[in-house]
Amino acid sequence: MKKYRVLLSRTYIVDIQAENKEEACRNVEYYLGDCEDLSTENDRKKDNFLIDTIEPAINDAFEVTEVNQDEE
Repeated sequence: MKKYRVLLSRTYIVDIQAENKEEACRNVEYYLGDCEDLSTENDRKKDNFLIDTIEPAINDAFEVTEVNQDEE
């Protein structure tokens, strides 16, 4: 098989309770964690692929908005 490098971007909306915006950003960026390969051996055989590595490249919170209790 040939090997390819794919840059994948995902966006998450995370609701977090924190003391302030800075702590909210810091805790989400730090504790959200790394991605993992969720494929099974059967998936890899059926679709003929193998994920070698997953390397986190960007981990930046970019917008923080306080949510009022009645907006949830």
